[in-house]
Amino acid sequence: MKFITTYKDYALKPTLLQQLRGELRKSAIRGLSLFNTIEKTNNWIRLPYYHHVFDDEKKGFERQLKYLKNFGEFISMDDVCTMILSEHQVDGRYFCVSFDDGYRCCYSNMMDVTVALGVPVIIYLPTDYIGLSENNPADVLKIKQNYPENPHLELFLSWNHCREMIKHNVSFGSHTCSHVNLIKLNEAEIGDELKRSKEIIETELQQPCVHFACPWGQININFNPAITKPLAEGMGYKSFATTHRGKMVSGSDLFQLKRDHLLAEWGNYQLKYFFSK
Repeated sequence: MKFITTYKDYALKPTLLQQLRGELRKSAIRGLSLFNTIEKTNNWIRLPYYHHVFDDEKKGFERQLKYLKNFGEFISMDDVCTMILSEHQVDGRYFCVSFDDGYRCCYSNMMDVTVALGVPVIIYLPTDYIGLSENNPADVLKIKQNYPENPHLELFLSWNHCREMIKHNVSFGSHTCSHVNLIKLNEAEIGDELKRSKEIIETELQQPCVHFACPWGQININFNPAITKPLAEGMGYKSFATTHRGKMVSGSDLFQLKRDHLLAEWGNYQLKYFFSK
């Protein structure tokens, strides 16, 4: 059974109309990027996040990190929390890189790039999927259920991978146990997803799990902050990441962290456009 190793195999084949829209959007962003400069912005933290670095994405991922290094310093998620909570204004430009879902390509393709460039990373783990084996039919079936609308077979990290990655400036947070849409759960079920995933990560990795990223992550579409914030705070989480784009500044709400989704195939002009806004 073949598992996905390239973005070419992972991406759903677009229709002709989708291809046209995609090209028009790229052209528009390329044009708009000509009038935007990251250098003219300041005093913020941006949180670029990815899901994967497949075999055909590694060079693009490295190019993007090198490009962003021209404009700011890479920091950890713990540093993000400290800076935002500080009584002093965020001074300068900073990036914090994260990955959702815990795919094995983070170990095989991401890590040597981030180590070479000195970039700290946090990976948010859906704990029910970590350690699943491609050689176990029951595990393979479960892997297909991770994204039912796009049932590709993607290898997940093992706990041993995670333990090794800790030695290389990689930290780990929760992405629930089952990669569930929290808005579909009641408060007790949400609490269980947050609590159990945290406990599993702390038991397996022997270090605190204090950061959380919401699957899909859209406010009032995938989670209700009036419910999730007090639950997460009460369990000892320090941050709760969304998928809304934007910058974080001094005093921002750590339980509605904004992050900028990136694909490693994107050109530098696309990064310029998003991070200059």
